[in-house]
Amino acid sequence: MSAQSTPGPGIAGEPGTNGPRRRAKGRRRKPRGRHHKGLLITAWTAAGIVVLGGTGLGYVYFTLNGNLKSVDIDQVLGTDRPTKADNGSQNILVLGSDTRSGSNKALGGGTDDGSARSDTALILHVYEGHRKAGVVSIPRDTLIDRPACTDTDGGTHPAASGVMFNSAYSTGGAVCAVKTVESLTGLRMDHYLEVDFSGFQKLIDELGGVEITTTRDINDPDSHLDLKAGPHRLTGEQALGLVRTRHGVGDGSDLGRIQLQQAFLKALLKQVKDIGLFGNPKKLYDLADTATKTVTTDSGLGSVNSLMSFASGLQGIDAPDMTMVTMPVVYDPADPNRVLLEKTKAQQVWTALKNDRPIPKSATEGTATGEAEGVVN
Repeated sequence: MSAQSTPGPGIAGEPGTNGPRRRAKGRRRKPRGRHHKGLLITAWTAAGIVVLGGTGLGYVYFTLNGNLKSVDIDQVLGTDRPTKADNGSQNILVLGSDTRSGSNKALGGGTDDGSARSDTALILHVYEGHRKAGVVSIPRDTLIDRPACTDTDGGTHPAASGVMFNSAYSTGGAVCAVKTVESLTGLRMDHYLEVDFSGFQKLIDELGGVEITTTRDINDPDSHLDLKAGPHRLTGEQALGLVRTRHGVGDGSDLGRIQLQQAFLKALLKQVKDIGLFGNPKKLYDLADTATKTVTTDSGLGSVNSLMSFASGLQGIDAPDMTMVTMPVVYDPADPNRVLLEKTKAQQVWTALKNDRPIPKSATEGTATGEAEGVVN
């Protein structure tokens, strides 16, 4: 299955970015130790379904409810925000983060300083009727103008120009990340989900692994992933390696990693739909317990009841109903390790989503790609 498969109704044209560009010799991007792990929106949807089947006893409900962490983003941001849609469509900002401590340190190799980073960002747009969805991946290396923001502790952070997109989270946390995305897109983020990659690994193991097929060998010492071309059932550790991999595929950039992530997400969604969790109450509970410990949400999703309602609204979305694109960008001619927003094409994406319309094919033509499409099916 391609990372950018042909969509069903609701998305126009073929999704994804085109116009492959080979990086000139000597301009390959520098290795980084940061890790991508923001692909849990589908697993979390499954976890919400799990909660639906696993909360028959009061103590189970209160245990799961007590696992959840939430941030009151609406209160901090106030009313100076894009207008909410009135047709039932939703935009959800999904971030992958790590605290560089505890089990995350063991997996990621960072310093045990308690600091947090966000290396993956997805905008999930659920169309009216909740039968189709679109995902727009925002490359962390995109240079943007970050707005001034206030964090949940009341700290203020001045605006900054020409900074990396993922600096918004490291500067002001979830609130600053949401404000930056809303400033960038003009879209209201109705909800926020943040996941950490130690929980990602455990969740994949509890699901029994995820089946994928690689069309070529992948060997990336940095992510500790070594896969021969062919079918695989990935363990949690291997899955984490796959969504972190950048040097073993494509042009070695974050854009190539995004293409792997999108392909993995579709494989994960298909498997969650097929494994029949409701016949195994212990597995249902274990999955829900892990998922609720793994995520941080906005306060609107900060209870099991709210998550049940949210997840049940997404049950009708299967892998073929989810179209994935990367935010239109071009390589920065001044720095091969950065990308720049292709403003005209990006505006086509934001306008389409704002109006709950298909993303036009022209919006992603001729933009930068990671040259890793089709490596994972």
